[in-house]
Amino acid sequence: MPDMESSASGRIIHGVAPVCALLLLGSLAAAQSPKKSDYLGNIELCNGSDRTSLAARIDGCTALIDSGQGTTTALAIAHNNRGNAHTAKGDFDRAILDFDRSIKLDPTSAKPFNNRGAAYLRKGEYDLALKSLDQAIKLNPNYGRAFVNRAGVYLKKNEYDRAVRDYDEAIRLEPNLEAAWSGRCWTRAILGSLQAALEDCNKVLQSWPNDAATYDSRGLIHLKMGQLGVAIDDYSSALRFDPKLASALYGRGLARLKNGDKAGSEADFSAAKTIQAGIDDDFTRYGVRGSD
Repeated sequence: MPDMESSASGRIIHGVAPVCALLLLGSLAAAQSPKKSDYLGNIELCNGSDRTSLAARIDGCTALIDSGQGTTTALAIAHNNRGNAHTAKGDFDRAILDFDRSIKLDPTSAKPFNNRGAAYLRKGEYDLALKSLDQAIKLNPNYGRAFVNRAGVYLKKNEYDRAVRDYDEAIRLEPNLEAAWSGRCWTRAILGSLQAALEDCNKVLQSWPNDAATYDSRGLIHLKMGQLGVAIDDYSSALRFDPKLASALYGRGLARLKNGDKAGSEADFSAAKTIQAGIDDDFTRYGVRGSD
């Protein structure tokens, strides 16, 4: 699942419904035989089979929606899947319209509520995101991915204790959900639970050693521990996988400054602020200052 923000605090997960079987059910019989192969092909495209491109996925879902065939449930799933593709493209307004239509067609499904919440989160509309994610969790209290996304909203609202509780619940529900461990690592690092945060990050990196956001989080832990050389190494690892990760640039700048590398720190600070204005204020909120 795609990571949408510049650090572990922005983990967002989309729950993609298994579209193929549902679209076939009660729908294929209505398709005329000469068009059956096209119909099946559009199902596969809309479902994102075989690493389908986002444009092809959108086209497949649109063809199904416009065909006039399919059950109400099938159309709801097609709108949900098209919304996920629009979100992945960064077209949040179109995504939200599709999730709205999916919800109208099937208000009992938690997935479009979760996905709409994720789109609102990426759009920066946090209260609307919370409202949608609350409904997803109400409909399915065992929906670990919705808890991860809601934790991401609480992080953006600087409500770190509530974020940790949601990550805890996500991990209880889905112990293999990498975004939950990575997000909890980041949140614990901000709160100062450094040893527990370190354990979370190390667990993620054992299975996902190329995860930039988790190296970024671990860099913050080591920075707060005063382990400057290790922090610099972690931030550099994060930047190797994501060269424009502003929090890793700024964090490395702080570690370099505290380590006596003024020139290196100034270069990192400048690059970080170019990417994300106000990044210094974020680190003050995280409990780290250049003068400490």
